[in-house]
Amino acid sequence: MGWERFRKKRDVPEGLWIKCKKCSETLFKKDLDAALNVCTHCGYHFSLGAKERIATLVDPDSFTELWADLRAVDRLGFVDKEPYSEKMRKAEARSGRPEAAMAGHAMIDGLRVALCVLDFSYMGGSMGVVVGEKVTRTLELAAEEGVPCIVVSCSGGARMHEGVLSLMQMAKTSAAIHRLSERGGLFISVLTNPTTGGVTASFAALGDLIFAEPEALIGFAGPRVIQETLRQELPEGFQRSEFLLERGFIDRIVPRKDLRATLAQSIRLLTLKN
Repeated sequence: MGWERFRKKRDVPEGLWIKCKKCSETLFKKDLDAALNVCTHCGYHFSLGAKERIATLVDPDSFTELWADLRAVDRLGFVDKEPYSEKMRKAEARSGRPEAAMAGHAMIDGLRVALCVLDFSYMGGSMGVVVGEKVTRTLELAAEEGVPCIVVSCSGGARMHEGVLSLMQMAKTSAAIHRLSERGGLFISVLTNPTTGGVTASFAALGDLIFAEPEALIGFAGPRVIQETLRQELPEGFQRSEFLLERGFIDRIVPRKDLRATLAQSIRLLTLKN
């Protein structure tokens, strides 16, 4: 009887504990949520979904989503291991999102903004036609309403399943940023882990201000690809936020808990009327 009691596993609900990907510390999920998904031991920033990210940035109940009905179309009939249409169906089931971006308008510390946030849980936050369209419409909304535009990137780059249609979004979003700039608008780009490929090579790198989370991977090609191509060792911390800050690619590294206040402060400083 006694031995049987020791053999039985306790009924512990799944998902109560999470192991940190950096320090391997076991974290209580409730504590991790309270810390905005940042490890309380080493400061590692876990990925956030678009909805959760928005909740950390905007005033309560101030976000109004726009263009939620936009969905990608498999115009190329793309198939690798399975059809692109099936990949999209599975991505939506896993992420709970119909696409890799959420966009709309919101308030940050009482300041009205146009906001777009990429979601890595949907096909790695890759940029296809819909993501490019949402980023572009957010920039155009900011220009029309005379409010700052904030785009939070978390992406593996352009979505290969849409071919050149995906690559076209790089030019489209960049042109929208130029039009916003011509009207005197403010564009703040926030880079999170990872921000790579065609997203880095277009709108993510074109902010009037570029903020990044600590230790975020930021670059075009990944470090392994670059190392294999150059056949030489890369510098320590290559393509991480800290490395890029030293070289002037980004303006500031902002821990997640400080991002909302930093955005509000920056908007007030840069949009003061004479």
